[in-house]
Amino acid sequence: MSAPTDSSTPARGALAAAACYLAWGLFPLFWKQLADVDALELIAHRHVWSLVFVLGVMAAGAGFGELRAALRSRTALGWHALSGGLLTINWLVYVWGVNHGHVIDASLGYFLVPLVNVGVGRFVLHEHLRRLQWLAIAAAAAGVALLIVRVGRVPWIALALAGTFGAYGLLRKQSPLGPLAGLGLETLLLSPLALGFLAWQQHTGAAAFGRVSGPEHGLLVSAGVVTAVPLLWFAYGARRIRLSTLGLLQYIAPSAQLALGALVYREPFTADRAIAFAFIWTGLALYTADNLWTQRRLIRG
Repeated sequence: MSAPTDSSTPARGALAAAACYLAWGLFPLFWKQLADVDALELIAHRHVWSLVFVLGVMAAGAGFGELRAALRSRTALGWHALSGGLLTINWLVYVWGVNHGHVIDASLGYFLVPLVNVGVGRFVLHEHLRRLQWLAIAAAAAGVALLIVRVGRVPWIALALAGTFGAYGLLRKQSPLGPLAGLGLETLLLSPLALGFLAWQQHTGAAAFGRVSGPEHGLLVSAGVVTAVPLLWFAYGARRIRLSTLGLLQYIAPSAQLALGALVYREPFTADRAIAFAFIWTGLALYTADNLWTQRRLIRG
C-alpha cells in the first residue's frame, strides 16, 4: 500500500525519522545502565528479545507472509545470515565501546558511515563519484590519519562500526525485505546461537539473569523494544520524506552521542581530537552539499 499523500505526511515522516535517529543517539544512556553485564551476553539478549518483539508485532497486524516467503528462499537466507553476522559484530563493538568509556569513538564511527557508503559505492559497486564526493572522502581520510598520528592510536572502534554498518547496508540492499521482516529473519537465524550461549552462561553461573537487580532484568528484556521501535519509526519516515532530508537527519544520532560522551560522561575531547573531527565534519559538509545540489538539479529536471 502506498504512503498517504496529504500535506501533513512529510512532517509526520520527518518527525518519525528524527525520533529514530534521536533514539539511536541516546542509546548510550540505555546500555550504560547494563555496564555490569558482559557485552556478548547483552547482544545475545538483544537478539532473543528483538525476535520476540518483532514476532509479536507481526502477530498483531503486520503478518508473517514476508518472513515465511524469505524462509523458503535460499538466497534470502544466505544474505541475511551474512547481514545478521555483521549486525551482531556492529552491536557488540558498539555496546563494548559505550560501556568501556568510548562513546565519542562510537559517535565518530557513525559520522563516518555516510562517507563509507560513498566509498563502497565507488570501490565495490563501481559507481562514478563526483568531485565533491572525492573531496569528502579525502577530508574524512585526513581526519582519521590525524587521529592515528596526533592522538597516537588507531580509532578501531569507529572504523569497525563504520565498516560493519556500511557492509551491512550493502548486503541489505540485496534484499527485498523491509526493516521489520529483515530484522526478524536476522534475529531468527542467530537466536539459536544466542539462546545456546545464554543457556551456557546460566549453566556456568555467569548469567546476568538471577544475578542482576530487578530494574536491570527489565532493561535486558526491553532490549528488543529499544532495538525494533526505532527501526519502525525509520521505515515510516523513510517512505514519506525525501532522501536528502533523511540524509540530513541522520547526523542527529552521532551528534547526540558526541554530546553525551563529552558533556555527560566527561570523556576527553582534546584539541588534536577536535581538529581531526573538524576534517571529518568538513567531509560530511561536502557530502551533504553534493547531495542537496544533485537533488535540486534532478528536481529542476
